[in-house]
Amino acid sequence: MRLAAAAAAFLLALSPLALAADAAPRIGLVLGGGGARGAAHIGVLEELERLRVPVHCVAGTSMGALVAGAWVAGRSPAEMRAAMQAADWNEMFLDGAGDGELDLRARRLRQRFLPGSETGIVDGGAVAPPALVQGQRIKFFLNALVRAETGEPLIERLPLPLSIIATDIGTGERVVMRDGPLTEAMRSSMAVPGLLAPFTWRGRKLVDGGLVDNVPVRELRERCGADVVIAVNVGSPPLPAESIAGVLSITAQMVALLTEQNVGASLALLTPRDVLIRPDLGTINAADFARHEEAAARGRAAMREHEAALAALSVDERAWTAWRRGAYVRERDVPRVDAIEVVGLVRVAPEVLLRHVRQRTGAPLDATTLATDLERAYGDGHYERLDYTVSRESGRTVLRLLPVEKAWGPDYLRMGLQLQSTLNQGSTYQLRAALQRTWLNPLGAELLLAAELGSVTGVKAEFMQPLLPSQRVFVDAVAEYRRERSDYFFVEQRIAEYRTVEKRLELGVGLNLLRLGALRAAGWAGQTSRRLETGIDLFAALPRPDPAGWMVDLDLDRLDRLYFARSGWAMRAQWRADERNGWRRVDAEGRVAVPWGDWVLAARARWTASTEGLLPLQEAARLGGFLNLTGFAAGQLIGDHVAYGHVRAERIIGRLPMGLQGDMRLGLALEAGRVGEPYTRQKRDGLLRGAALYLGGQTPLGAVYVGLGRATGGAYNAYLFLGTP
Repeated sequence: MRLAAAAAAFLLALSPLALAADAAPRIGLVLGGGGARGAAHIGVLEELERLRVPVHCVAGTSMGALVAGAWVAGRSPAEMRAAMQAADWNEMFLDGAGDGELDLRARRLRQRFLPGSETGIVDGGAVAPPALVQGQRIKFFLNALVRAETGEPLIERLPLPLSIIATDIGTGERVVMRDGPLTEAMRSSMAVPGLLAPFTWRGRKLVDGGLVDNVPVRELRERCGADVVIAVNVGSPPLPAESIAGVLSITAQMVALLTEQNVGASLALLTPRDVLIRPDLGTINAADFARHEEAAARGRAAMREHEAALAALSVDERAWTAWRRGAYVRERDVPRVDAIEVVGLVRVAPEVLLRHVRQRTGAPLDATTLATDLERAYGDGHYERLDYTVSRESGRTVLRLLPVEKAWGPDYLRMGLQLQSTLNQGSTYQLRAALQRTWLNPLGAELLLAAELGSVTGVKAEFMQPLLPSQRVFVDAVAEYRRERSDYFFVEQRIAEYRTVEKRLELGVGLNLLRLGALRAAGWAGQTSRRLETGIDLFAALPRPDPAGWMVDLDLDRLDRLYFARSGWAMRAQWRADERNGWRRVDAEGRVAVPWGDWVLAARARWTASTEGLLPLQEAARLGGFLNLTGFAAGQLIGDHVAYGHVRAERIIGRLPMGLQGDMRLGLALEAGRVGEPYTRQKRDGLLRGAALYLGGQTPLGAVYVGLGRATGGAYNAYLFLGTP
């Protein structure tokens, strides 16, 4: 080991950087891990440059690896600050481009089943995803930070020796990355166990290097024989026991306890010549990325406390200019793409990925658009991760897309849960489970087998067969059996409760409009029966014909959340015809949401009517329920045609922590509706007005809200809901 260190020191002494330093001491810089606290490293680098302290080798762990890698790759502290400022840290630790960018099938699947419940079925056993976040957006942030679109920087080709530390999660070994793609090393070192998925590097699954070497002083001693080490420790101290609650805080505490042990051993290697920087980061914790400017300022302040010791390492302007010349990374031009290749796919057709990619051959590479497109492709649900590389091969620039299919696919078990209670209808529950089988053939056929148990009981089978490799055109089949409770009201009093059984079969053909939605036409047939459970049999004399006919459905959805949207719009229009019984039904709905600071302004309008014949009871339009004339019970108002609209304002009063999507809101809605040709008599006819006050939002368990509504005629209702609709 000593011989290797001596050899490294000898080679470094012959380098231009060493000669430029005029025999000055070899200085090593160590940037430790600490999550968001690592933004203090930016301030450290600013002071090193101000004081003209040349650095001859660098080592970093976790967030320290990010800053060290970007700096050695040529990014200035000012550019790093700008990148941190431009990043949306509320969205960074999420995967994919967001709910509003999903295609319709993936979006509806997430609405029915909890996204976090996805469990792979592999060789007859259940396999869970490796972490809460796969790190898709983080990797693209790293790509942009080091300008990987001009060619992935290789560690061994950087002007300064760089070492990045990670941990082999299988063996617990310390892994030092001194060569290979820079962004892969940075991503590996940042993989906090439980939060970020391990990154596979040369056959090893790597996680946060802070578990084994959070301040890697020894690495610089061994690699380049540094005479002086400037070590920056930004690690988080362990939390007090009373502050630990929840998965994220437990994960943070585990990492803090492990890092504290190895940090002590590393700091013991420092000598009186070395400089230890410990920024006072106060209450800034590992997840406070929004406080990066404050952390950088505290890093600068900590450096100034050691200005005398650092000034002794300073060089004159001539030597500094020579050092800068040796450490300079030449900016490369954005390349013009000559070819696009997809490699690594086994099950998924390349066309399914390429349908999202707008980059064209013969045009300059647009890295921002490409990252957005790959995030959208990630939302299809087939990939563990997506990345790209740019390389020169035989005089051509090749953009190579690098998808990695889910190791826990292609078959998945999904779960859903719904708990609700209303003042007028009591409490209900519903458990939902499904087996999703994907890529049943090369075109990507899917089968979804779902079952529900509770207030609604039923089974459903959906089969979808794409007709083209791009999956733009498809045929599908749906078969469903459903049994549920149906309440009927007369003059605002519930007088009957039926058990309704519905059987349905659909055969359709559709056009996938990608991020907009889908257009579908189908033939359908059904059978409905009702059995009185309690009360008066109001509908004993009604005929119960078996309907069959045609339908056309246009479903467009660009709302940015599954349940409580912040922005976007959605529209659905459906036409159904019963050829056996001679009725036609039109249903149209529109929704819009607009952000305004900490407020969301939204509206919804719906119109349902028969255009021919009288709608049967099971097809009749209904009003009542939360944000559907909230003062009335769900489905209380029934008619041959119905119009409804509301406007609402929601104040965002809290956001979920890092790695989770959603927020909590306090909302007020003003509602209006009209029932034409009502099937049951109510106290009020004509225009019905109402208002709703509620607290709600989107959580990892689905939508949650508690609300109170009042409507025309004194009708009122209260709601408590948790789960998937």
